[in-house]
Amino acid sequence: QVQLAESGGGLVQAGGSLRLSCTASRRTFSSLALGWFRQAPGKPREEVAAVARGGGTRVNLDSAKGRFTISRDNAKNMVYLEMNNVTPEDTAVYYCAADFAGVLTTRPKYWGQGTQVTVSS
Repeated sequence: QVQLAESGGGLVQAGGSLRLSCTASRRTFSSLALGWFRQAPGKPREEVAAVARGGGTRVNLDSAKGRFTISRDNAKNMVYLEMNNVTPEDTAVYYCAADFAGVLTTRPKYWGQGTQVTVSS
């Protein structure tokens, strides 16, 4: 079992930056593939970015490419999402997700509770 806990959400002005953090409860954190998803009101949940067990990253969301960066720190059991030049369209609940796999699947098994990000114009 893996417990994930997000932090770092909040209210930010358009053009600003925010860093989301997610900690995992498992000692074998390095065995996990991790990622960030988001869900805006009335829209389906979508993958934002993911980092593989080996450290390779992908940003799936076209609107996030060049603005968002995902990283992991195995020593601290942490995964981060650095969000720059945010826009009101980035307003959503952001979720941390994980799988015991080399690469995050499209339907991860483990989820955090989510953290709200609100971008004001």
